[in-house]
Amino acid sequence: MIYGESKVYNDGSHYIAIPHTNRPVKKKAKKIESEKDIKLKEMADKVFQENKGKRKKEKVEALNNQLNEIIKDTKATKEFVKSYMDKKFRNLIERRKRLARKINLGQWNYFCTFTYDDKKHNEESFMKKLKNCLKKLSYRKGWIYIGVWERSPEKNRLHFHGIFYIPENAMVGELKEVNDYSFSTHKRQVTLQNTYFNERFGRSDFKRIEKADPNALSSATRYLMKYLEKTGERIVYSKNTPTYFISDIMEEDVICVMNEDRGEKLILFDNFSCWDEGCYMGQVSPEVISKMRKAN
Repeated sequence: MIYGESKVYNDGSHYIAIPHTNRPVKKKAKKIESEKDIKLKEMADKVFQENKGKRKKEKVEALNNQLNEIIKDTKATKEFVKSYMDKKFRNLIERRKRLARKINLGQWNYFCTFTYDDKKHNEESFMKKLKNCLKKLSYRKGWIYIGVWERSPEKNRLHFHGIFYIPENAMVGELKEVNDYSFSTHKRQVTLQNTYFNERFGRSDFKRIEKADPNALSSATRYLMKYLEKTGERIVYSKNTPTYFISDIMEEDVICVMNEDRGEKLILFDNFSCWDEGCYMGQVSPEVISKMRKAN
């Protein structure tokens, strides 16, 4: 048996395939919202944003207090808040899964931080120019990145953290070791900084993610996950960060079949064969995956 055109991802331990199906997807009927529903949703989003970073209990309490002024019914308010928080949690789970699958499928070699200098930028121009710079490097040089905008807890200063894949011979500027002082650890440190980004923005820190050190990527991943879960910050992806690659899967490469609510999934052997429209591409590896068709 052949599972054709399967979408394959890595969950951190195994490769898992989602077989292609021709079954039509059932579309949910779009709920028509009243003006009151829209107002409640907007208010809930505003209160949630104002309380991001706080514990769930504190967020729920703030939502109940402020939304009850509109709903005027304590029981109805609690039901609305519960439904709202359940939806937020489900969305978080989906975003976390998407992030993990993209990271596990990629090859990463740097963890980078970019900070602006007041003499070069204000917050708005820094965000706009850095976004544009990274987009061009992605398009022209093949850079791949996943990152998040963050504010420092002490000064509330905006900077950008991300994990990057920078191809050989695609680095811009020069990487130089710089001796400086860390205000977070209160110690002298040696950092790897990039002249291109320092000249244009202010400061950059490049930390190599070594293949031989599995903890390096895990640490970077946990860092990004933290902002998903605690602050709800939106993750920034370059356009060339796939969630899946497409491959025909042979029955002998399947360890077992598992069923989930959304359909059948296949757990694959670590050395399964990759096929593209009847052509054998090789046993799964980063090099073979780079040649396969991708999907999100």
